[in-house]
Amino acid sequence: MRHGKKNNHLGRTDSHRKAMLANMASSLIKHKRIQTTLAKAKALRMYVEPLLTKSKTDTTHSRRIVFSYLQDKEIVTELFRDVAAKIANRPGGYTRIIKLNNRLGDNAEMALIELVDYNEVYGKEVESAEKKTTRRGRTKAKKADDTTVAATPATEEAAVETKTEDKGE
Repeated sequence: MRHGKKNNHLGRTDSHRKAMLANMASSLIKHKRIQTTLAKAKALRMYVEPLLTKSKTDTTHSRRIVFSYLQDKEIVTELFRDVAAKIANRPGGYTRIIKLNNRLGDNAEMALIELVDYNEVYGKEVESAEKKTTRRGRTKAKKADDTTVAATPATEEAAVETKTEDKGE
């Protein structure tokens, strides 16, 4: 039984797997997106998301913990300076895995793993879709609200005119 054994060993020894995931995490933080196999991307997500959560609190202790995983001082500095500022308000879910076509050589499932807040292409598509929705025609309910709002000032002006006429007589 495999109770409580949630990590994928990826056909590697423990030291090789830890070194590979540390290198992939460093590349992900440096380049903001990397292309790899789907199994490695899923393993990397479980490896890097706790580190991104640690980077939200900029203390010496959290820097040392992250450095023990990544073993690269420049990457740790970039993580705590740039990436942590962008993910400060996000309550988890810092990475996105996008499935790609299978690799030609061995037909392995490929995927693109990226930091969510650094994807400009995906955000632009969402914004353009929102712009399209605002350009559509108005519904009948909105038209009815607009007519009541438009009618209200006219009736107020008419009431003011009748009051002034009454006073003038």
